[in-house]
Amino acid sequence: MTTTDIAAGIRSVNHWIGGKACASESGRSGVVWNPATGQAQAAVDFASVEEVDQAVENAHQAFPGWRATPLSRRSEILFKVRELVDANRRRIAEMITLEHGKTVSDALGEVARGLENIEFACGVPNLLKGGYSEQASRGIDVYQIRQPLGVVAGITPFNFPAMVPMWMFANAIACGNTFILKPSERDPSVTMLLADLLKAAGVPDGVFNVIQGDRIAVERLLEHPHVQAISFVGSTPVAKFVYETATRNGKRVQALGGAKNHMLVLPDADIGMAADAAVSAAYGSAGERCMAISVVVAVGSVADPLVEAIQERMARIQVGPGSEEGNEMGPLITREHRDRVASYVANAASEGALVAVDGRRDAACQKSGFFLGLSLLDHVAPGMRCYQDEIFGPVLSVVRAASYDEALRIINANPYGNGTAIFTRDGGAARQFQFDAEVGMVGINVPVPVPVAYYSFGGWKSSLFGDLHMYGPEGVQFYTKAKVVTSRWPDPAASKVDLGFPQSR
Repeated sequence: MTTTDIAAGIRSVNHWIGGKACASESGRSGVVWNPATGQAQAAVDFASVEEVDQAVENAHQAFPGWRATPLSRRSEILFKVRELVDANRRRIAEMITLEHGKTVSDALGEVARGLENIEFACGVPNLLKGGYSEQASRGIDVYQIRQPLGVVAGITPFNFPAMVPMWMFANAIACGNTFILKPSERDPSVTMLLADLLKAAGVPDGVFNVIQGDRIAVERLLEHPHVQAISFVGSTPVAKFVYETATRNGKRVQALGGAKNHMLVLPDADIGMAADAAVSAAYGSAGERCMAISVVVAVGSVADPLVEAIQERMARIQVGPGSEEGNEMGPLITREHRDRVASYVANAASEGALVAVDGRRDAACQKSGFFLGLSLLDHVAPGMRCYQDEIFGPVLSVVRAASYDEALRIINANPYGNGTAIFTRDGGAARQFQFDAEVGMVGINVPVPVPVAYYSFGGWKSSLFGDLHMYGPEGVQFYTKAKVVTSRWPDPAASKVDLGFPQSR
C-alpha cells in the first residue's frame, strides 16, 4: 500500500532512528485501524531496505560507547526508564486500547508486567557478575566474564505492543547491546512513546531504535551482517521462518511461536473456581493471548457441571469498546482476524462439536468495529480443526476425558507446548502433573502461569525455536557471550598512592 491509498488527515507513525523520529521515504505505509470503530486512525510507515540499514548503522556506531558505559551508569539510566514508564502507564495503556482494542484495565496489567522486566534489568551489575577461580594452577587464576553481542533486534506481536518489547529491550540494553525494535504494524504507536521515554531517561542516541514495517523490514534484519541476535514472538510458521533464516545467516535466535494451552480439570476441583479461571483465561483480551486457555480438558463427572458453570459466567461478560467503563472484553484487532475466528465457530458443528454458545449472535457483533462475542464449543475432539489450530480469539473448546491418563495423553500429544494448567485439590495429582506435562510453563490452580520477571518465559516443542527462553536469567544469557580468561602475573603490577574514595571507573 502507498501513502496515497490512505485517507488524508490522519496521523503518521514514523521510525525512531538515532534518537529522533524519522519519516519514511519509502513511499509505502499501512493502515492502523481503531478496532472499536472500524475506522482508519493512522498511517504507519513501512521501511525500505535502506532505512533498515540506516537504523542498523546507527546502532552499530552507538555500540562501542554504550558497551564501555559503566554498569552503575547503565543501571542508573534503567531506573530512570522504569520511573518514566511508571509515571506514564495510564497514557501507554490508553494508547494500547486505542490501537489494539483491549480494555484499559487489561492494558494497565500489560504495562505492569512489562515494568517487572525493566525492574529486573535495573539489577544489571549483579546479573553480569562472572566467576573467579584463584590458583587454578600454580600462580594461575581463571575467570569468566560476560560481554554484549553488539546490535540485536526484536520483532514483536500485536497482542502485547508494550510488554513484549520490554521483555526484550530491557535486558538487551542493560547487558550493553544496542537494540532495534520492529513492532507489529497493527498497533505501532506505543513503541514511539517508549522510544521517547527512553531518550528522556538518558539512553544515548542510537542505543534504542524503532523500525516500522512489514516483511521487507523483517527479512532485512534477519540477514543484515551487523545484527547479531534476533528475538521474535509470533505465530509458529513465522517463528520457524525467522529461526531458520536468521540462523542460516549466523545469528543467535530465540523465536517464540504459537500455543494451544490446555486446562486440565479433575473431578475433585472446585467447580466455581475452575469456571472462573476458564472464563478469565479464555476470554481476557478477546482471547488474543499466547497464554490464553483455549482448551478445557474435563475429566469424568466434572464435565457437565463445569460446562454449565462456564456458560453462566459467560452470559455476564460485558463486550464493548475497551475505552468504556464496565466493558470486560473489547474487539479483535482487525476485521479479517475477526472473520477468521468466527469461521471456526461456523464450522464446528459440521466436525461433530456442540456449539454451546455462539458468539456470532452476540449483540456486540452488531456494533461498528471488529467485535465478536464469546463462544463455547463442547464435545471437541483432537482431530477437529477447531482443536488443531491456534484460533487466537474468544473461543473456548471443551474436550472430555475419562481419566487423568487419557487427559495427559491428549495434552502431551499436542504439537504445541507453551502453557498448561491443572485444577485440583489433590496435591499429589498436581505434583504428578507438573512432572508429566510436556509443556514449558505449568500452572497449579493458576490458569495463566506467566512467570515473574526473575524467571524466564517460553514453551517447548513447536512453541519455541531456539535454546533459550525469553527475559529473566535466560534473557541475560541470550544477550551476552561468555569469555574465559586464564592469567598469570609473575611480577607485581604498577601501583600508586591514591587517598580518594574508590569509584567505578
